[in-house]
Amino acid sequence: METYSQIQTFGPVDETALEQLQRCAEIAPRAVLCADHHVGYSQPIGGAVGYEGFISPSGVGYDIGCGNKAVKTNLKATHVDVAKVMDEIVRQIGFGMGRPNPEPVDHPVLDKIFRAEFRPQRKLVQIAASQLGTVGAGNHYVDLFEDEDGMLWIGVHFGSRGFGHKTASGFLAMAAGGRFDDRAPGGEMHSPPVLFHEKSALGEDYLQAMELAGAYAYAGRDVVCDKVLEILRAKPVEQVHNHHNYAWREEHFGQELWVVRKGCTPAFPGQKGFVGANMEGVSVILEGVDSVASRAALYSTVHGAGRVMSRTQAAGKSRWVKGRKEQISPGRVDFGTVQSRMRGQGIELRGGAADEAPEVYKDLSEVLEHHAGTIRILHRLRPMGVAMAGDDVEDPYKD
Repeated sequence: METYSQIQTFGPVDETALEQLQRCAEIAPRAVLCADHHVGYSQPIGGAVGYEGFISPSGVGYDIGCGNKAVKTNLKATHVDVAKVMDEIVRQIGFGMGRPNPEPVDHPVLDKIFRAEFRPQRKLVQIAASQLGTVGAGNHYVDLFEDEDGMLWIGVHFGSRGFGHKTASGFLAMAAGGRFDDRAPGGEMHSPPVLFHEKSALGEDYLQAMELAGAYAYAGRDVVCDKVLEILRAKPVEQVHNHHNYAWREEHFGQELWVVRKGCTPAFPGQKGFVGANMEGVSVILEGVDSVASRAALYSTVHGAGRVMSRTQAAGKSRWVKGRKEQISPGRVDFGTVQSRMRGQGIELRGGAADEAPEVYKDLSEVLEHHAGTIRILHRLRPMGVAMAGDDVEDPYKD
């Protein structure tokens, strides 16, 4: 753990990601770089920034309210036909950007969108309804796990889908002087943060819209977990649920701050979080503890293992032509080998692709070691089934 001015870092530091965070922190009293960090749009993934009086839509990002939910069931893992359950998960739950849920879901959050205080969001109710309870592509998943006591857990990772993306894009367009319906300007990866003062019209509108997108993301994870419980004919025993792309108003070091976490799990003392590893690694349920280091971290911790290889490095270059994917150049990962290896470990994989292979991620146990003294591990979860969007799913918004 090291300190760079007002920036607290954990683990080996990627200098480019640190430069991104330093730009964000130029007007922020506090910032954090967690051990799973890597370069993101404007603010690094794995970065948290505490602004005084400002909110950052570029910091929260396009997938507002992206997060994880884990559910401990009342079933022993050995009593479950995992292959059959995984087949039902991919049959009954939609994966991929823009793909409607096979069974559209009604939920009170849709009425909130229909009556949204920020009126432009109301016109997004149809896309919200069609995608509620679907998972998306990229690193988003529905998994089954076994804990150290042999109990079965469900774990999911995804966010606010097209509703959140269009909300974020609209505010970034307005920040550049356009309208909510305009396309967001094509900002460079290392663009300075987009900031709204909390008392400005844009700031107040964004906070309302962000909260609604967060509620939608939360509802979506609830719907998916409930569907998996239904497939399993199981009951929930314990539930752990967190956003990790969001902004909260919090007090730190005697200051009221808007803490913008991008790819960071909030970990206040006693607060539990679910952190996924990769499709064959051991994931964890953790909780925050109070310490000097955790206070310096703004009570933030990792949201995953963190990438060490870009999607292009892993999968090569490709393009979509008339709905079909054409490979332009090879990548470093042979996904057939990955699939074979996972079969040998008894993991039922549905979907997935080279750009999400285990070797593109850091080792979660090593990452968590860098946060020692700020968290404690409550459960270790071994993957039994993994469902993700496949390589044949077109998704321009992979996370």
